[in-house]
Amino acid sequence: MRLVGVGACYMDTILSVPYYPAEDEKLRATNIHRRRGGNVPNTLEVLQQLVSASSGSEHKPQLYLCSVMPALSSVGSSEIKASFGPSVDLSHCLYRDAHSEPASSYIIKSSSADSRTIVNYNDLPEMTCAEFIAMSDSFDDEATWYHFEGRIPDVTLQFMRHLRQNHPTVRLSVEVEKPGRPGLESLAAQADVVFYSKSWSRERGYPDAIACVRDQARIARKASHLFCTWGEAGATAFDVKHQEIYNQRAASIAAVTDTIGAGDTFIAGVLYGMLWRDHDWDVSRVLEFASTLAGCKIAQEGFQGLGDRMRISGAIPA
Repeated sequence: MRLVGVGACYMDTILSVPYYPAEDEKLRATNIHRRRGGNVPNTLEVLQQLVSASSGSEHKPQLYLCSVMPALSSVGSSEIKASFGPSVDLSHCLYRDAHSEPASSYIIKSSSADSRTIVNYNDLPEMTCAEFIAMSDSFDDEATWYHFEGRIPDVTLQFMRHLRQNHPTVRLSVEVEKPGRPGLESLAAQADVVFYSKSWSRERGYPDAIACVRDQARIARKASHLFCTWGEAGATAFDVKHQEIYNQRAASIAAVTDTIGAGDTFIAGVLYGMLWRDHDWDVSRVLEFASTLAGCKIAQEGFQGLGDRMRISGAIPA
């Protein structure tokens, strides 16, 4: 099974603070953490753990990241490459020789507000349609699934249409996450599987996840499954072919430690279930697994060890 993830790769600097400082106020952070981030890279990091935790040699994961990076010789690219395990192939990334800084996120986490504020920096030239076509055509039809971060929708739409027209056997999934970003529904209309966020759904006026997936099914006409996460209210899946709605309560955790990447982790759980457990898991089982996995993520800092935790708990069958 081959999966290609297409999205931005960031280096995240996370500052934990007791409260958000007022303008021109000096405040000491209680903790600092630096790690590789980005929606699709996060999903691939977790997915490689899940497949490795359950696989024999016959299930060797073939995961590819297609992202724009600074020069191959730069410190940033070296850090990013070192942050992945051997199961994620970065050979199809695009390296911009004239740039030395990776895309970066500076995240302020407030313990009093239990929220985060993110400032992004990225001066890397974006991937062009010609570059994506050259990359995807190099796979021919060996790649069976492409997962897209829903960014720069007009360009991503060209990517997806190229695959539909020239590689019709591959399956496509996409994130519809960021509120206020026009064109995301056009991406959903091209996808087989769509992931909707609570923030995007609420901005569109949906009162809950069920209302979102039912209404969006009119737009995402190619989709077989729609998923929508709703924070503490859990997550919903819509099996469009069978017109079945599945709801899953959020996992019970003792304390919220780190919500950054929880949605990316949920997506990893769904992709694992749909690609690597398609022979023995139904939609309800996939949704339960992804929700449990996201709960494990929220209860810890970062992503390390999630695959082992799911294996030890029995959520991943031996």
